Amino acid sequence: MTGSALYVGSVVHQRTRPVRHRLRYRMLNLLLDLDALPALDQRLRLFGHNRRALFEFREADHGDGSATPLRQQVEAQLRLAGLDPAGGRILVLCMPRLLGMVFNPLTVYFCHAANGGLQAMLYEVNNTFGQRHSYLLPVQDGAAAVVRQACDKQFYVSPFMDMALRYRFRVARPDAAVSLGVEVADASGPLLFAAFAGQRRALTDAGLLAAFVSHPLLALKVLGGIHWEALKLWRKGLRLRPRPAPPALPVTLGTAP
Repeated sequence: MTGSALYVGSVVHQRTRPVRHRLRYRMLNLLLDLDALPALDQRLRLFGHNRRALFEFREADHGDGSATPLRQQVEAQLRLAGLDPAGGRILVLCMPRLLGMVFNPLTVYFCHAANGGLQAMLYEVNNTFGQRHSYLLPVQDGAAAVVRQACDKQFYVSPFMDMALRYRFRVARPDAAVSLGVEVADASGPLLFAAFAGQRRALTDAGLLAAFVSHPLLALKVLGGIHWEALKLWRKGLRLRPRPAPPALPVTLGTAP
C-alpha cells in the first residue's frame, strides 16, 4: 500500500434496468494519509490542509462536518464496530477541493490495524440534498490486494433508485493503480455498476498543476454531470422515488463476512 498520491483516471456508470444508460468521464482523486496532512501542507505550495489553496483537503467536508479531527471521528467509529485502531494508518481516497469547490459522491477510507493489515473500509456517501451517511465494513483478509464487501442500502442517493437494494464493493487497494467498483442490485439482480480506475502519480506541485490544467472545474463537472444525466434518465421514462428521512445514526456498522 502506498502513501499519499494523486490518481488520475476515469469514472464509468452503467445502468442496465429498467432502461439502459451509460456515462464515462475523466476524474482525479487524492489518496491522503491523515497523519501526513500537516507535512503535505508544509511541502506543497498548491495543496492546503484546512486552509485556502488551489487544491484543498478540509476535514469539515467529511465525517460529521465538525471541528473534531477526522482521525478521531474514524477511530471512534472503529471502536463502535469492535475494532482497535491502535494508531493504525488511515488513508482517504477522495476528490479534493479545487478552486474552493468540491462534491464527493463517495469517499473511501482504508483503515489499518497496528500491524499494518487492513482491518476495515469506511464508505462515506454524499447525496445532492446536502446529506451524508457512511458504511463501516470490517475486512476479512487484511493482506488481500482486492477487497470484496457487501451491505444493504440505508441511505437515499439517486432519486431514480429504490431503497430496497444491496451494494457490492470491489476495491483494488492503491498501488501503481487503484480501482473501486460498486454494484447496485435488487432481488432480481444487478441494476447499476459504477467504477473509478486511476493511475498513480506523485503528489507534487508539478503533478497538481498538470491535474488542474486537465481538470479545471472538477466539482462543477461532477455536479453538472449528475443533474444532466438525471435529466436524460427522466426523458427515458424513469420517475422520481420519494426521499425518506436519513438514518438515525451517521454510520451503518457492518459485520465481518
